[in-house]
Amino acid sequence: MPFPHQPRFERGNFVAAPSNREALAWLGMPAAGWPERRLALWGEAGIGKTHLLHVWAAEHGAVLLPGTALRRPEDGVAFEGATAVAVDDADEAPDEHALLHLLNRARLGRTALLLSGRAPPSRWAARLPDLASRLRAVSAVRLHPPEDALLRTLLARLLAERQLPVPPRALGWMLHRLPRTTDAVRDAARRLDELALAGGTGVTRRVLLEALEAVTLAGGGEKDLPPDLPEMPEEGAQVVQPPLPALLRN
Repeated sequence: MPFPHQPRFERGNFVAAPSNREALAWLGMPAAGWPERRLALWGEAGIGKTHLLHVWAAEHGAVLLPGTALRRPEDGVAFEGATAVAVDDADEAPDEHALLHLLNRARLGRTALLLSGRAPPSRWAARLPDLASRLRAVSAVRLHPPEDALLRTLLARLLAERQLPVPPRALGWMLHRLPRTTDAVRDAARRLDELALAGGTGVTRRVLLEALEAVTLAGGGEKDLPPDLPEMPEEGAQVVQPPLPALLRN
């Protein structure tokens, strides 16, 4: 029985690139160097914010929670005494009072606080004037959309972890048609793995097309299979794993 692949939010699995260089620099310094020990990572979905929060929380012994956990005012004071707290998707906190209490208690207790959201905190929809004021004071660093080299390295790494050989030309062909996010690349690798296991065939033309179609539809795209599918192994053919990029061998 095959074991499902579990994402590993470890530092060694994060692909550094120019798009996330500034965020890595900020996270690499002691939290005491952040203005008021608070920092927010922002950017579109699926570009690595959650991964970085997991890494930072693990390395600093921080309490890690999703923004949706801040449902009641008292949730904002539940972590009093913690030396570090990380809140993923803090812009989705259902209760503004809880988020305000968390910011206030972190400031009073000199607690390191790392937040994430799709926009900088100064642009979050806050109705409470005090919360809006606190959010405007939070330093924010953007994660930019990932480069092609980052996405290619990530997909190659995910496929290597699953021991799924895919010809380099087919890998590039698929990347060119996927949504430009790391989430889409992870979804593509997962679907390739599941389809290959279900069919017992490895990655064939059919598997590649079905995985691409599923990822595209999941992202809100339309079912429109491209005609220029690269040469791929037919059903039952044996494929040799291509050499990994140098970055993945180090």
